[in-house]
Amino acid sequence: MNPPAILLLSDGSKFVGRSIGADGLSVGEVVFNTAMTGYQEILTDPSYAKQLVTLTCPHI
Repeated sequence: MNPPAILLLSDGSKFVGRSIGADGLSVGEVVFNTAMTGYQEILTDPSYAKQLVTLTCPHI
């Protein structure tokens, strides 16, 4: 089971959900990618360093 996670935005908005990936605290710019394929490449692409990547395709 995925551990609980909280996303806090600079405007004070708070979103509660479940975490995937590495455990621990992460800080960075939230960005999104709308690609339908290539998730492995997106999540390992160095251009996304220090960013929190949101994948918008629901079947991932």
